[in-house]
Amino acid sequence: MRLKDRVALITGAGRGIGEAIARRFAAEGAIVVATDIMEENVKKLAAELNADGFRSMGVPIDVTSKSDVEAMVEKVVGTYGRLDILINNAAINRDALTKKMTEEQWDAVININLKGSFLCAKAAAEPMMEQKYGKINNTASIGALGNIGQANYAASKCGVIGLTSTLALELAKYNINVNCVAPGGTETAMTAGIPDTVRQKIIETIPLKRFAKPEEIADLHLFLASDEASFITGQVIFCDGGASVGF
Repeated sequence: MRLKDRVALITGAGRGIGEAIARRFAAEGAIVVATDIMEENVKKLAAELNADGFRSMGVPIDVTSKSDVEAMVEKVVGTYGRLDILINNAAINRDALTKKMTEEQWDAVININLKGSFLCAKAAAEPMMEQKYGKINNTASIGALGNIGQANYAASKCGVIGLTSTLALELAKYNINVNCVAPGGTETAMTAGIPDTVRQKIIETIPLKRFAKPEEIADLHLFLASDEASFITGQVIFCDGGASVGF
């Protein structure tokens, strides 16, 4: 098993990519702490994993709350004695053309996608630094390259890329790898509402001519969280079916 007995904290695990990561990591031997603001979802996920013989805990948190995040990390370390892996996956979108985008839409996306990643990484880094081991995977997006109607989302994901580079430099001396996964179009609740005509236009821009499955994004997170990726840090890896090649 590639993550045997590793303690992995996954944000945004209530559905979609985050849930797929949690299930994949559990199957590879990790102790999974699934977090999301959707309490019912993560409690259900943890119960299912435990019923299948895996080890899991569901913790409802708001990643924009410093006190929530710090309490979560304290609970993980207090329960399991360590924290080995952080997957910063929690994110939202609030799309609108820039001229119509409200300050509330801007703030909501920046706070969850960027501030949330910062708060979680900062809190998780402390026990990782003490144990001289850790893996932090942040989540950007092909949207970081720019997309009409997503000024807030693109800015948040560009920020996550910059955060990744800086953390990789600061934490390398503690044997902590920090990388970033940038998915393209993926079959999730976030993309389920895209009209068919728009969806088809997006697919035409993807060389592999389809959206990713959440499990395919989870596989990349698994590799980066494993010791097979021990000499990889500060990298942004696009998992987008080749869509970013033309940028």
